[in-house]
Amino acid sequence: MRKWKTKAAAVAMIAVMMIGISGCSGVKMTTADTTETDAASGDAPVKMLSNSDVVGKDTNDKLETIENLIDKNFYFEDEDQKKQDGIIKGYLEGLEDPYSVYYTQEEYASFMEDTEGEYVGVGVQVSQAVDTKIITVVKVFDGPAQEAGIKAEDVITEVNGEDISDQDIDAVVDKIKGEEGTEVTITVYRPSDGKDHEYTMPRRKVENPTVEYKMLANNIGYIEVTSFYEVTGQQFIAAVEELTAKGMEGLVVDLRGNGGGLLDIAVDMLDYMLPEGKIVYTEDKDGNVTSEYSSTDEEQFTKPLAVLVNGYSASASEIFAGAIKDYGLGTLVGTNTFGKGIVQRVFPLDDGSAVKLTIAKYFTPNGNDIHKIGIKPDIEIEFDSEAYAESEGEKDNQLDAAVNSILEKLGKKDASKGVDNQGRDSEEQAGGDEDTTSKD
Repeated sequence: MRKWKTKAAAVAMIAVMMIGISGCSGVKMTTADTTETDAASGDAPVKMLSNSDVVGKDTNDKLETIENLIDKNFYFEDEDQKKQDGIIKGYLEGLEDPYSVYYTQEEYASFMEDTEGEYVGVGVQVSQAVDTKIITVVKVFDGPAQEAGIKAEDVITEVNGEDISDQDIDAVVDKIKGEEGTEVTITVYRPSDGKDHEYTMPRRKVENPTVEYKMLANNIGYIEVTSFYEVTGQQFIAAVEELTAKGMEGLVVDLRGNGGGLLDIAVDMLDYMLPEGKIVYTEDKDGNVTSEYSSTDEEQFTKPLAVLVNGYSASASEIFAGAIKDYGLGTLVGTNTFGKGIVQRVFPLDDGSAVKLTIAKYFTPNGNDIHKIGIKPDIEIEFDSEAYAESEGEKDNQLDAAVNSILEKLGKKDASKGVDNQGRDSEEQAGGDEDTTSKD
């Protein structure tokens, strides 16, 4: 039995990313990151490493010995640039922080495109358990992967016939990406049937719908936010305003499976939702407050609110959920969040490559440190995946619980009565068709 099969149920730190040629949070930024967009250029003077404890004479001598061994014995062709990139990647790996990484020129260029909400790839969002290396499909968007038959919860085991069970998610994403119009073959293990499935599909441009929304019964608005990218803030605010114009009386914001994204975008969305006050603040390794973000009194969401979260809700999602909880603005529903309370900054280098480093820890408005702890929901309820699958997405017990909490606040629902099927009373079906709308 393959090693990944024996580890498939393991729970660990994750890095969620989108797969594309400029992979949405793909290789270039894990969406489990809270990444600062005002990246520093690295202009400060750096000390020379030739005599340092890390890269000194002994290290240089060892590298020279290895290079001679490669020249004399290595069977295949080697490339100097790839070896240099490998040395730098290894240097960053020595920090033992999965969020501090080195990007080559190609990877950094892709990263810069990733946050714009459109990419070339197959249209899946995936996560990796850092300790086990297992890569799992979190969400499938409209695109080649969905058309081929790949499903959420599938475990990716091979790409183009190559076993990827021990490879980092960055490397796997790079293998899946490619030029538009070319094909890629992905093999997955499907836990629901215990079988391997192989799919060949074309790579093409895919839009990442970071915000999708609709009106449920009883005038309950529903907004799903899958990532925090540059386009997300405007999409989210537009969704709230359109639902409000259509008579929305309460709102469910779904952050399940949302691994995070850009810190500034989460702050903008919270500024729109919160009253005047602190949103989030960061501290460096010496305990100094390095950044503090606050909301203005220009807008505030005042209707009943519920926020759906789970173990894949990380970083920027936790900033959003944590602020909502601290202000008592809404009810958190679902399961404990991931617990990533650290911030990364990207430092571009002169040759077009870049380094991303963890630079700070962030705290919720009330000063809560959620790193490796997460946020506990007000209403804890495990997701019934079997009922969801059997109903083809119609039965979502966590969403039902969120809707029920809003109806209780509106005085439209007795707490003793159940709600199912996204806002419909279990004893009597609410009339009228649902109005479904989506924004890219």
